[in-house]
Amino acid sequence: MTKSSATKAPVLDVRALNRATLERQLLLRRSALSPRDAVAHLLGLQAQNVRPPYYALAARLDGCAPERLSALMAGREVARMVTLRSTIHTHTADDCLTLRPLVQPARERELGTFRKGLAGVDLDRLAALARELVEAEPRTMAQLRQALSARWPDADPQALALAARCTLPLVQVTPRGLWDRSGQVALTTAENWLGRSSGQAPAPESVVLRYLAAFGPASVKDMQTWAGLTRLRDAFEKLRPRLLTFRDPSGTELFDLPDAPRPDPATPAPPRFLPEFDNLLLSHADRSRVVPPEHRGRHWRGNQAYRTLLVDGFLAGLWKLDTGALVVEPFTELTRAQRDEVTAEGERMLGVLHPDTSYDIRFGTVVRP
Repeated sequence: MTKSSATKAPVLDVRALNRATLERQLLLRRSALSPRDAVAHLLGLQAQNVRPPYYALAARLDGCAPERLSALMAGREVARMVTLRSTIHTHTADDCLTLRPLVQPARERELGTFRKGLAGVDLDRLAALARELVEAEPRTMAQLRQALSARWPDADPQALALAARCTLPLVQVTPRGLWDRSGQVALTTAENWLGRSSGQAPAPESVVLRYLAAFGPASVKDMQTWAGLTRLRDAFEKLRPRLLTFRDPSGTELFDLPDAPRPDPATPAPPRFLPEFDNLLLSHADRSRVVPPEHRGRHWRGNQAYRTLLVDGFLAGLWKLDTGALVVEPFTELTRAQRDEVTAEGERMLGVLHPDTSYDIRFGTVVRP
């Protein structure tokens, strides 16, 4: 794209980007999609912890009881595995078998971070042995360390187990991940758990289209941040004739699907309670479409993310479940109407996810920077 043509592209301000992203994230209005179709549309749900996928769907779908996602996981229609950004996601079975091959080069590059602990280890043989072990029966990381160390006693045991995770598409088997059951992390291959072979990595262009449908309008760097990949510019350029282009307020070029929704920036955005690590907050290089500059970094401490509250579509506070109470900690004073809306949304969320437990809803002291 020439500089002059880029300058002519329409500008989408922050509220326009916010409303477009919320609509595609199923957060501007609750969706009637099935849990499986929602997981597919969103290209997976962050699942560093067990409960976030359930809270993520409760915020997005109409009356999605946690047992529905849990049943999909028990039935092996969705599964938990390391994919995007080297983090655990809940994906549909199809995406487990295709998105993991897409990001496999990035997983293999991780081997360099603990290469010293793998001195003298044949990685092909390690992958073959690890596959044999986890397909014979699901293994914990501790069991993998022990078994692989018996073959390579001079190597670092942790590096051996991590190398197996990087080289093989390992999924966490149930009961890990089931609602209110869970269990320790035990691993087997995606092919073994899902009963079919992994496909080839999809063409990057096809994933660009899906990413834009769920997270657009977006820049090349936005998608690279979401995927944990580099060098995606070529895929966008191949698609350029089929896409619309815009600019954000800083002049960054954004791509979008021609028929994707771009709601009026004045469209009301109801409050939403999101789990820690929700992909809404992690899938753009520039997160100002959801995170106001004055609140940047306030939903993180070290490597720990907090549960977040959206008000008017933007990050506005934190929340937590204490004994007998849903505690809301806003970043600024909320109006009476906003407090009423947050309370109603909290009651709805609790009714969907915790119908048998009684919780009060309390507003904590405003959290200052």
